[in-house]
Amino acid sequence: MAIRFAIQSVDFELPEEQKIRKWIAEVIVRRGMTVGNINYLFCDDEHELEANRRYLDHDTYTDIITFDYVAGNLISGDIMISVERVEENAEKLNVSFEQELRRVIIHGVLHLLGQGDKSEGEAVEMRRQEEEALKLWDEMFRVEREV
Repeated sequence: MAIRFAIQSVDFELPEEQKIRKWIAEVIVRRGMTVGNINYLFCDDEHELEANRRYLDHDTYTDIITFDYVAGNLISGDIMISVERVEENAEKLNVSFEQELRRVIIHGVLHLLGQGDKSEGEAVEMRRQEEEALKLWDEMFRVEREV
């Protein structure tokens, strides 16, 4: 089982790949689940929009699309992330690109773990769980930053 990253149609390099893999796995394991095959595709807006139209019948730009292949406790799926949307959201939210990227990366994992975000209550819970996961990132990698 593996967490893989691919890049298509955008000039982008994923920072801290190994740390991100370790963090994603930790979030999953702490939920009592097992890491399956999780594939991330980082792309541009147009590639993401085409997938949104083709597979979900949505004609809107979005930062993330999650395809869930979870089987029991085995967490698997494909996650598409628009790097352009992440950049724009980071600017709007006045946070760093890296912080917003981590939020979106874990957002997809939380969907695979069963967390929705369609209703207001689900969206609030999704944000809480994102914040919890981002705090875990800080706990896991604080020592390296302080050195």
